[in-house]
Amino acid sequence: MQENTFRVRFWGVRGSLPVSGEQFLRYGGNTPCIEVRCGSEVLLFDAGSGLREAGVALTLEGVSAFDLFFTHSHYDHIIGLPYFKPIYNCSTAVRFWSGHLYGRMSTKRMVGEFMRPPWFPVDTGICQASMETVDFRPGDALAPRKGVTIRTTSLNHPGGCVGYRIDWGGRAVALIYDTEHEAGILDPALLEFIAGADLMVYDCTYLESEMPTYRGYGHSTGMHGAKLAQAAGVRRLAMFHHDPSRTDLELAAMEQEVQAFFDGAFAARDHQIIEL
Repeated sequence: MQENTFRVRFWGVRGSLPVSGEQFLRYGGNTPCIEVRCGSEVLLFDAGSGLREAGVALTLEGVSAFDLFFTHSHYDHIIGLPYFKPIYNCSTAVRFWSGHLYGRMSTKRMVGEFMRPPWFPVDTGICQASMETVDFRPGDALAPRKGVTIRTTSLNHPGGCVGYRIDWGGRAVALIYDTEHEAGILDPALLEFIAGADLMVYDCTYLESEMPTYRGYGHSTGMHGAKLAQAAGVRRLAMFHHDPSRTDLELAAMEQEVQAFFDGAFAARDHQIIEL
């Protein structure tokens, strides 16, 4: 790994629940997990089902120190954590970060609540890794590793959600999901947060035509993401958190529609790597 490498790898791009089958081969079926590599530093965002594959691959690569950030703790964003092999390895250090429940529940308690009987056969006491938890308030700036700056913001999603902007080496990626927009409004605070980013990963769960039906569900559209990206000078837009019923053909059609408006857009897929 080159010292100046700044890349994003998608280990899971599907929302709500994992899917499989011949209609979902191109874009994949794992739920959210994103790896951001800043030189030799490994940052993971969300513990969806894609985290299992990420753990296997990164362990084989020899990575032994991880920072894992939660956007929130709905099932599709946490289901992979008990299957993340590094937490069972005594030579591994894992640090968990969360802010969506600030003042209501600590990160330590949150992890302990969903990894215990009867929801899982064992609790976190079985883990052999060095595990640390960090709480933060949405809006805080974080410095998890030398030279890495992460800004945070609250997103519009039931129960709370955190958006992240990772700045490193003069480049930036913004992770904006799960979130719901107000029709016809480009949020000025969000525009400032994502301004000039090299890549924005954005919630594209629904089509514009579906939004009236799903108002209040806490999700957005690829077209709204494209309008935000264009207005904020974002170079590329990764459409993310695909609806579990959206087939490869349907996602390709959605991708083409959004690209016609903003040519830097693409529908993210499992195992895809983007160099920044």
